[in-house]
Amino acid sequence: MLYQSTRDKNILVKSAEAIKLGISPDGGLFVPQEVPKLLSSNIIDLANMSYNARAVEILKLFLTDFTSDEIKECVNKAYNKEKFETENIAPIYKLTDNIYFLELWHGPTCAFKDMALQILPHLLTTSALKTGEDKEIVILVATSGDTGKAALEGFKDVKGTKIIVFYPENGVSEIQKLQMITQEGNNVNVVAVEGNFDDAQNGVKTIFTDDEYNHLLEKNNFKLSSANSINWGRLVPQIIYYFSAYGDLVKNEEIKPEEKINIVVPTGNFGNILAAYYAREMGLPINKLICASNENNVLTDFIKKGVYDRNREFKTTISPSMDILISSNLERLLFEVTGHDHIRVKQWMEELKDNGRYEIPDITKKKIKEIFWAGYCDDQATSQTIKDTEMNYSYVIDTHTAVGKHVYDQYVKETGDDTKTIIASTASPFKFNESVLSALAAPEDIQGKTEFELLEMLSQKSGSRIPKSLAELQNKVILHHKKCNKTEMKNIVSDVLDLK
Repeated sequence: MLYQSTRDKNILVKSAEAIKLGISPDGGLFVPQEVPKLLSSNIIDLANMSYNARAVEILKLFLTDFTSDEIKECVNKAYNKEKFETENIAPIYKLTDNIYFLELWHGPTCAFKDMALQILPHLLTTSALKTGEDKEIVILVATSGDTGKAALEGFKDVKGTKIIVFYPENGVSEIQKLQMITQEGNNVNVVAVEGNFDDAQNGVKTIFTDDEYNHLLEKNNFKLSSANSINWGRLVPQIIYYFSAYGDLVKNEEIKPEEKINIVVPTGNFGNILAAYYAREMGLPINKLICASNENNVLTDFIKKGVYDRNREFKTTISPSMDILISSNLERLLFEVTGHDHIRVKQWMEELKDNGRYEIPDITKKKIKEIFWAGYCDDQATSQTIKDTEMNYSYVIDTHTAVGKHVYDQYVKETGDDTKTIIASTASPFKFNESVLSALAAPEDIQGKTEFELLEMLSQKSGSRIPKSLAELQNKVILHHKKCNKTEMKNIVSDVLDLK
């Protein structure tokens, strides 16, 4: 299988090259030339497999230049008892007869990003070997919180790599910040950016597409790559858990084989819901994909109106991993629904860069609305959803998952659709302990408490054990102190790499 750029479909590479590069040289994103299809019998067969076996079956379809043994090795290094606190890797929690939470946060950093970023380093180093790459690979990451720590954890001490993570100084939770600035590893670097996530993301994209700078890097024996979901190697593992969840529902006789389901995804960068879209294109019986946004509801407006407009106030919310106004992975969806019209996609992306907005034609709007439904949720409704879910079901969810649950409730109210539904639960409530406790306890009970006192309080309130990786943060030393503004990011990279 070959991969092509969303901005020039004549650029064709194998999967190993796409994963190694991260982003196409023309600034486009790599997508498969054709989406592989699964028969319903193949999907049903997945029900009786382990998570790892399911992962191998899905990845084999996309990584056709990898051997089966290479894929198995990558999968088994990523998904094991040392990394994940549950044998199931991505278990389903049944809330009601119609609602199921897909818990994607049992990995080392307590967020869904682990599902892809535990395997990406192995896919990347395998890709480098397969393509004969002899340069040191430098992973550049912009993060709104979860990707950063998950990438640092995945790439720490991986031979032949360096990783530099940029995060918005005041745009992540205290726990997320602690997770990053205490990160150990001889090849890791963490930098606070004065600005928001979009500033950090644009800075990273600018470095990737700076030809002169990339020549300088190559001259110094470095090669850039990405761990953000612009990298296909980061996106493809996310397809796995939607098939896995469906398999679990069939296995547990919650649904019949071939029965359609809805999937709700709280998302800012559109990668997690795009993975569900690809699962649907492969044949997974999905009725509707429900896109849930917080108050930075640029995706909701786009799906409803067909206009993408980032010219709006950037809002800092209690679901910070979704505080994003430029949703990079939407470019891949536009490429797919326009029949791989790279000229039009490139034009829209240029309009977005130059004017901050673009509008798609009615035929494209219609195609998107046939598959997607969208809604958004403000902070007050997020807190109320956490409170109601705990009160009604004795189940505690984090702020991002609460956005998903609230938007799902909106969807049911508006459509009356009672199709069985999976809601992607994207982070442990412990990762956003203060915001979760603010919904569950009186203000005076949490005021003045440290992060670790809040973790203990949430443990008692939820009846759940504090995840080991978060409990251990209390004894970690702060190792990273670098800070820069968005115009200095290239200088930081040069300093880290000691460029001549």
